[in-house]
Amino acid sequence: MKILLTNDDGYDAINIKAIYEKLSEEHEVWIVAPKSNCSGMSAAISYLNEIEVKKIDEKIFSVDGTPADCSYLGLLSIVDFEFDMVVSGINHGANIGNDVLYSGTVGAAVGGRNLKYPPIAISVASYDAKDINFIAKKSCEIVDKIFSANGLLKGRVININFPDITEDEYKGIKSTVISKRDIPARPIKLESNSSEDGIYKYRYNLSGEPLKEDTFITDAEAVKNGFVSFSVLDYSLNSENFINDVTELIDV
Repeated sequence: MKILLTNDDGYDAINIKAIYEKLSEEHEVWIVAPKSNCSGMSAAISYLNEIEVKKIDEKIFSVDGTPADCSYLGLLSIVDFEFDMVVSGINHGANIGNDVLYSGTVGAAVGGRNLKYPPIAISVASYDAKDINFIAKKSCEIVDKIFSANGLLKGRVININFPDITEDEYKGIKSTVISKRDIPARPIKLESNSSEDGIYKYRYNLSGEPLKEDTFITDAEAVKNGFVSFSVLDYSLNSENFINDVTELIDV
């Protein structure tokens, strides 16, 4: 299988190197990833800017752009063949709940949703995973399972989140729903602000706490309890189910 491997932490990040090495044992893998960290950029593209691509190695390319740029260029320009799947990650830090809307890891994966196999975004709930080699190995097993499922979930995006565990601590994988979050913490107003010139500076604060789901286990609960979370995201952007209701609403 031909895999386009990308991320939002940069082509030289430790985690992408780990999964690249493992995936390459069984598949043909190309890295097309950002030149530097692009966390939080979602599916933003460099629409009005030139994008510089640098060949680092035979199958490794650095892109001076966004994670979504990497998928776009990797799928449509850099190589002269079609990839079977996009894998994005392994991200430094979890992507759970509403965070998937802002995640550059997920944003990069979205670009591969029309390929033969569904794209996979993979994250670990740590910025310095204590056993990244095991997480990379287990990630490859999940990729192979999806590959052998013969197109199941085509058009969807799969979001995988690992707790920060070693191989000995592995409990299993849970099928989960995306958790909803409570109201986020107020932005941090920097002390250097001066109201005299009317300019203020802020920084983002913590996301809202994940809320418990009554019917299904959430991605946040699974990771908190030591399980790998497997969620399916629907990016079909299809509003068929609402057409009749909306027609009735606007037909005045």
